[in-house]
Amino acid sequence: MPLIILNKPFQVLSQFRDADGRAVLADFVQQKGVYPAGRLDFTSEGLLLLTDDGRLQARIANPSCKLVKQYWVQVEGIASEQQMSALVSGVVLNDGPATAVFARIIDAPQDLWPRDPPIRQRKSIPTTWLDIGITEGRNRQVRRMTAAAGLPALRLIRHAIGPWSLDALQPGESVSMPNEVAWRRLN
Repeated sequence: MPLIILNKPFQVLSQFRDADGRAVLADFVQQKGVYPAGRLDFTSEGLLLLTDDGRLQARIANPSCKLVKQYWVQVEGIASEQQMSALVSGVVLNDGPATAVFARIIDAPQDLWPRDPPIRQRKSIPTTWLDIGITEGRNRQVRRMTAAAGLPALRLIRHAIGPWSLDALQPGESVSMPNEVAWRRLN
C-alpha cells in the first residue's frame, strides 16, 4: 500500500469526515484505508503524509523519533536575530517549554501559490518569512511559538517532514509511493 504525500489546502480538516460539512481529506484523497501521520490544523497548509502502515505512521508522527518537520511561516512585523535565537533556545507555552531545531529569516518562498482567501495586509505593518524546524507536533505549536517570540503567524505552510517535501505539488495535489520505498527513505 502507499504513502501518500498531499499538499493540504488552507481550511481543510486533517480528517476524512466532518459533521459540519467543512472540507476534509476525502475531498482530495480517494485511497481507502489510509490515515494521516500527524496533523496539520485547519488554517495551516502544506505537507501531510498518509499511510495504511501503522508502524510507519507512528515513526513519522512520534516526537521521540526526532523527525524534523519544517515550516515556512509568514509573521507580522520584522523578525530579529534575537527572536530567532529565542525560538531555538526555547519559549514557554501554556503546555510547557518548546524549542525549534532551527529558526531562520528567509525571503518569501519561490513559486508559492496564492492563498484563498489571502492573508490580511496592513500597510503600516510589514511581514517577514521564517523557516522553522521542530521535532514535536503539539497543537498549533509553531503558531504559539512565534507568538511567544512576539511574531504572530499570518500564514503557515509545512514544506517538509524528514526526507519528504512538497516539491512542486500544488494545493490539493498528491503523489504516492509504496510503503517499502518510504521505509527506505527513513533509514
